[in-house]
Amino acid sequence: MLGVVGDRPLGAKDVDAVSRALDLEPVASCMVAARVEAYGLSPRFLGGEMWTASVPTDSLAFSGANLMPLRGGPADLDVFADRALAAPRICTSVVGEAALTLPLWDRLASHWGPAREIRAEQPLLALHGYPAIAPDPHVRLVTMADLDRYFPAAVEMFIGEVGVDPCAGDDGRSYRRRLASLISARRVFARFDGDQVVYKAEIGSMSRRVGQIQGVWVDPDVRGRGHGAAGTAAVVAAIARQGRTASLYVNGFNRAAKETYRRVGFAQVGTFATVLVD
Repeated sequence: MLGVVGDRPLGAKDVDAVSRALDLEPVASCMVAARVEAYGLSPRFLGGEMWTASVPTDSLAFSGANLMPLRGGPADLDVFADRALAAPRICTSVVGEAALTLPLWDRLASHWGPAREIRAEQPLLALHGYPAIAPDPHVRLVTMADLDRYFPAAVEMFIGEVGVDPCAGDDGRSYRRRLASLISARRVFARFDGDQVVYKAEIGSMSRRVGQIQGVWVDPDVRGRGHGAAGTAAVVAAIARQGRTASLYVNGFNRAAKETYRRVGFAQVGTFATVLVD
């Protein structure tokens, strides 16, 4: 059974149960918890559907732009895979804890594959409290007046990280709207040197307990000078001032980034995996 009755997604009466399930692992579930806290379980506002194969505290998945398994065992993953394959694919990635994401992809690969890329080991990091090093005092909140200067750096970061140009298809209008929304929410940070973005990062998701950092980038011309560590420390400090835990996940092969985050004070609390689907 998916949802509660008649193969439907979870709805308003399930919010409390879903919230309790998400709260069991607040760092791993931050991306979904932030949306549920803001919009409830209405698919229209949530941007996707919440699924369960039994009850939300035992099995849970989010299906939207990302397909994200959150809880469950092998039988639950079978149900989630069947549900995902029952309709045209809407997600561009399968992402979440590696122990759930990779087995779910195994069930989907013959229909949705081959994957464009599988990032099977992405340490999930968390920092409770303030950073271990001094924040860069020149890192500040980005304003709407900065968007034109910020946008090219964000595009370069996105292409390097995801391998896709966010400007393709609509000349970047949707990506620009997404950045503008984060700026309005006071969740975009940068260090500027004139018109040059030296360092940038965003708090991509903000639940009541966790702020998940994304899009960390340093201008290639100034890498190796400590901007990444000090800049990220500034973002962590901003999250800590709000009483939240800072989190992010990083590609396992990116040794430089892992060392940077270790210096800031992050510790590994889990392992994510991401399957990028064409």
